[in-house]
Amino acid sequence: MRVAVLGAGYAGVVVANRLEDLLPADADLVVVDEHDYHLVQHELHRVIRRPELAEDVRVPLADVFDRARVQQGRVDAVDRDRRVVEFADGRELEYDAAAVCLGAETAYYGLPGVEEHSIPLKRLGDADAIRSAFADVLETGGTAVVGGAGLSGVQTAGELAAYAREEDAEGDVDVVLLEQEAQVAPSFPPAFQDAVREELEREGVDVRTGVTVTEATADAVETEAGTIPQDVFVWTGGIQGPAALGGERAAVRADLTVDDHTAVVGDAARVVDAEGSAVPASAQTAVREARVAAENLASLVVERGDGELGPRLSRYTFESPGWLVSVGDGAVAQVGPSVFRGTAATVAKAGVGVGYLATASGVEDAVGLLREEFDMTNPQK
Repeated sequence: MRVAVLGAGYAGVVVANRLEDLLPADADLVVVDEHDYHLVQHELHRVIRRPELAEDVRVPLADVFDRARVQQGRVDAVDRDRRVVEFADGRELEYDAAAVCLGAETAYYGLPGVEEHSIPLKRLGDADAIRSAFADVLETGGTAVVGGAGLSGVQTAGELAAYAREEDAEGDVDVVLLEQEAQVAPSFPPAFQDAVREELEREGVDVRTGVTVTEATADAVETEAGTIPQDVFVWTGGIQGPAALGGERAAVRADLTVDDHTAVVGDAARVVDAEGSAVPASAQTAVREARVAAENLASLVVERGDGELGPRLSRYTFESPGWLVSVGDGAVAQVGPSVFRGTAATVAKAGVGVGYLATASGVEDAVGLLREEFDMTNPQK
């Protein structure tokens, strides 16, 4: 019996960790990823300003799993009928059940010049590219434009503004954050949105909502409201499914499965939960979905004999304990109806980071990132 977990992001790591405990000892559990490390994605923006943190946000997969074996390779396609993973280099991997946790890619929506003239923030190389481009702005002055004010865009804009202030840039440096919706963090509660906007403006970010990007050139971002000159253009304006799924985010039911041997989890999926609500794409939801998906996959593999009626599967219901986002040197946190800023939010952000890392065995060294960031004397508590 072989169970494949495709992708070692948040969802993949948690699915595989739980399957290590749930699957029979003789099951072959394989984790497939393009890289040999797990990327702590929610801290990637920090690498723009602190390149030395690259090692802290890159956790070797060999340190993450106890019994799962890691197979490195880029997934080109998933043939669910044949139960075969097809790799870009022509190799294939057969499986009995699979969790597709390949994440999402940046969506450009066919906007002319946007992909060509912008930098996304999905990988360590993207953080390096943003930092290199922004270095010229710090020396001579200029404008950095961030398109899209979801959490990634908010964190990127805040980080660039803090970077400019920290470096005491010689020329005038402007950081402009664009969002086509009426509010930043548009899919989040209003009180959280208001606090995030205030924190961005406190950091010196020029926040422009209700502005739709229509085109980009080498030196400008065109919008319905006019032209904005740009020396650096970072695009965080949307996501689409991974190439292995044809660029589509799979529509997934509340049990996180798409058939009786495949689950799709995290940003690769468009999940409707047990109450009929669309689930937002975020690291927090990916981790919670992964727990349900792992239990259901294990049930399908262990309890369903060939030709037998399958087991009753658990259903995922979206419930968020709160939301957190870094904004430069500060943070905003919402827990229940209460919104926190300043030290309380910063500590909460650190606690969530430590809590996530603790879900993966063998990654204790990665909390060095949080010690560096928040000067915590005992981050394990």
